[in-house]
Amino acid sequence: MKRFYKNVALIEAGGGWQVTLDARPLRTQLGSQQIVPSRAAAELLAGEWRAQGEEVDPRSFIFRDLADFAIDIVRPERSAAIGKLLDYAGTDTLCYRADPDQPLYERQQDLWEPLVTACEERHAVKLVRVSGIVHHAQSDETIAVLRDRLEDEDDFTLAALATLASIAASLVVPLAVLEDGADVSGLFAAANAEEDWQAELWGWDAEAETVRAQRLEAFEKAAQFAEAVRG
Repeated sequence: MKRFYKNVALIEAGGGWQVTLDARPLRTQLGSQQIVPSRAAAELLAGEWRAQGEEVDPRSFIFRDLADFAIDIVRPERSAAIGKLLDYAGTDTLCYRADPDQPLYERQQDLWEPLVTACEERHAVKLVRVSGIVHHAQSDETIAVLRDRLEDEDDFTLAALATLASIAASLVVPLAVLEDGADVSGLFAAANAEEDWQAELWGWDAEAETVRAQRLEAFEKAAQFAEAVRG
């Protein structure tokens, strides 16, 4: 689609910030006012519009899509959104390890165990580790504590967590992303450890490298969005 605007600006609105195009406030894709809680988050949205050339590329609006998801999907159904995040806790990749006699196990222990242990200590929970792929449910007590933790977050942070969790197949990793000084690229590498291990054994192909780069970009932008809305 052709670029249809000249000026991108920010206004204060509804207790937050909103992007305007030629003085017209933006709405979400479902028609709600697209108001985000911080100027920093609004700047991310505005930056996407400013970066467009003569043609508008809909695929480039990652921050806009996160904001719309928060407003249109998370806000009216917070309980459902939190429930989906808790599903990742129940099947968290970081809790499912190779058998101890397999070479991959040592890599998983090095990358994953510190993150799982830190999560347990930070949130006063106990996470079950499993060797193999047979499902073992986390305790009701652990899930209840994690639910309370997620309930403390705003809709926009929950939207970012949803993207992070879907990429990492984990809740431990997204919660670590929210911590001050988090190594976002390192956390992505930890979540991607099994795929990277296979690539080291069998080699990367161009398509796999492209997919990994796309997933890393989405992960990093979701982390950036979460920091901006909380800042």
